[in-house]
Amino acid sequence: MLDAHLPEYHHRARYSIETVAPPEVVYPIARNLDLSGSWLTRSLLAARGLGRHTRLGDLERIGFTLLAEDPPNGFVHGVIGRFWRPSGELVDFDRESFPDFARSGFAKAAWSFEIMATETGAGLSTETRVLCLDEASRRSFLRYWRLIGPFSGLIRKEALRVIKTQAEGHL
Repeated sequence: MLDAHLPEYHHRARYSIETVAPPEVVYPIARNLDLSGSWLTRSLLAARGLGRHTRLGDLERIGFTLLAEDPPNGFVHGVIGRFWRPSGELVDFDRESFPDFARSGFAKAAWSFEIMATETGAGLSTETRVLCLDEASRRSFLRYWRLIGPFSGLIRKEALRVIKTQAEGHL
């Protein structure tokens, strides 16, 4: 699904985990992801000024847009902004306008969760892709990402761990 929304990108980060829970159990937990129980994620989001936005639904209210959904296989969110600025300068858009947005000075990001059935349960992965829409944005994003990237990775790894723990708790 991610290829349909952001096939070209300047940056990519992908993480995965295995769970004994089947996709039908994993999917709704991932789709309604709640990281409020994770002190690590709460701390990292607070440092970015998003401390109260620990649920996926919260992110949808502040600028992330659901681009695609295919239960129980996965979903993709998109966001457009100047992520390297303190406010993020997120752009309001709808899913139809995401592919064609090309304004200089901005970047587009897509964040997916994919769930694949395995012999013992499900494989769960998350991938983030970022496309900078001009060279100046790319340089700004790379400076920002050198600082934020490792912490962003920790949040995504923690999201996978939380989903796995909650899904296996439903068995």
